[in-house]
Amino acid sequence: MLGSAAGDALGAPYEFGPAGQLSARGEEMRGGGGWDPGEATDDTQMAVLVAESLLERGGLELPDVFGRFQRWAAGQPKDIGLQTEAVLTGGQPWDLAAALHFQINARAAGNGSLMRASGSAVYFVAAGRRATMDAARRIAALTHGDRAAWEGTAILHELVRVALDGADPLATLPATLDAVHPDHRGRYGLVLAPDWHPGLATEFNGAVWPCLGSAVWALRTTSGFAEAVRAAVDLGGDTDTVAAVTGALAGARYGQGAVPAHWTERLHVPLPGFGERVLYADDLRALAQRLLEAGPR
Repeated sequence: MLGSAAGDALGAPYEFGPAGQLSARGEEMRGGGGWDPGEATDDTQMAVLVAESLLERGGLELPDVFGRFQRWAAGQPKDIGLQTEAVLTGGQPWDLAAALHFQINARAAGNGSLMRASGSAVYFVAAGRRATMDAARRIAALTHGDRAAWEGTAILHELVRVALDGADPLATLPATLDAVHPDHRGRYGLVLAPDWHPGLATEFNGAVWPCLGSAVWALRTTSGFAEAVRAAVDLGGDTDTVAAVTGALAGARYGQGAVPAHWTERLHVPLPGFGERVLYADDLRALAQRLLEAGPR
């Protein structure tokens, strides 16, 4: 959770910019683009809402998660995905909103469910592959009607589980892909292959496939947390989310001690719609520990 939040805040000022801007400017956690220095975006805000629902409800209660999302959306966050906003503000019930949106628009494969998965991935880490991937799909389906988004979020859950269990998530990719729905296995197999790189992407990295593929590429081609997250930001495009997903993977692999202190010192997560609440790095550490202890076994 800490790694994902740090990646989110690092990438936020560079969102929708060209590749290489982080390296060119050399500015880390200094704000910009409407974001204060170290401020996390909707990616981390929604991850916190999922995490707190799991803890306070003693498990996954989808109507509660959806209600928290709606309250947050009504709080006028600085940033919210167009698809997510449409689903949360359309007045439809929690179990129909995303499906109806997808039925009408036929497009719902954005990375909005992927970006918020760090807390739920920690919570379900001890439950095993099937349980964590199933939970990921159900949470993703609250806002994304396209199964592609469900499967990408399920893969991220499983890779985090493997890493936190002390194994190499990249080495277990073939087994993880075996658990992906057959209709989506081929496309994810392509972007998660060892020879794939972001230059081969056929969609903008705001889509779920290249976003996850880019995060895995950043993990595969670097040798440390900060290096992986910087590589993700330097890809340009949807920098906050690609870096948040990369940060979740790299954080699980390298541990919270690998997150640079000068990133966490400024890191903060406002929660629109929930009063004046702001979480800081120590709050995220404590939240992650509670999730790890409270999760199903």
